[in-house]
Amino acid sequence: MEAFIQRVTLKHRINAFMRLIRFNNLLIIGLTQYMIKICLIDEPNRLWANFTDIHLFMLVSSTILIAAAGYIINDYYDIKIDTINKPGRIVISKYLRRRAALAINFGLNLLALSLAWMLSIGVFLVTFISGFLLWWYSNQLKRLPLVGNAMIALLTALSVLVMAVYYPQNQDLLVIFAIFAFFITLVRELVKDMEDVQGDAHFGCQTLPIVWGIRRTKNVIYVFLGIFIVILLSTYLSFPRKFAFYLYLVVLPPLLLFSVRLFRADTRKEFAFLSNLCKWIMVLGVLSMGLV
Repeated sequence: MEAFIQRVTLKHRINAFMRLIRFNNLLIIGLTQYMIKICLIDEPNRLWANFTDIHLFMLVSSTILIAAAGYIINDYYDIKIDTINKPGRIVISKYLRRRAALAINFGLNLLALSLAWMLSIGVFLVTFISGFLLWWYSNQLKRLPLVGNAMIALLTALSVLVMAVYYPQNQDLLVIFAIFAFFITLVRELVKDMEDVQGDAHFGCQTLPIVWGIRRTKNVIYVFLGIFIVILLSTYLSFPRKFAFYLYLVVLPPLLLFSVRLFRADTRKEFAFLSNLCKWIMVLGVLSMGLV
């Protein structure tokens, strides 16, 4: 393995590192926070000012860096499990030495905390708690039924709420979008557990599909989906009509498609499709901010 690592080209290392830190997911995080600032916090005539706002750039960078560090430490602890669940996507020990992965994780955490400290003590505390929870999740919580799923959902919601910590405007709107982020992430994490049930069971993880089985886990997902859809429908009473209609016409149909496909899903391929569908629903939710 050491000899293989030495022969890997720079291009392969870069591509592998982008997979390791989930570059596409980090882009979604950055897009979400910029959309929050532009659409939910600022006045419409300040659109372009946000792209030169150094404080916003520091806040978004801090969130992205702490998330990237979380992805690295998660893969570090999951090397053995991933040899079964995702053998073609392993990066640590194949393209990157384990000690190097830990060093990069430490550096990203330190840089994220430094940026957060320069912004405010509140942002620093949220960033520090997020980094600690990401490590705790990777080391222990992800192997527990529902607890690990809820933790990742909470961390996703925190990436929205940290904006409310630094910017006091329209905090009620940010809380609503944080709730959306929490529920759709929770659903996606449970689907991913069903997708990875073989490898998780082999290494003694106690995820919900292992403890309760696939069928009962689907029932739990339907409960969370029901709560999420009720919250979605309630937007008609509290938000502009065009925003509510967007959610009904653009976000609700994929949720209904998800519900139908979930009922019939029983293979890794089908669960992977549902996981990606959740990600697209999250993107559609982010785009809806432009109508608030």
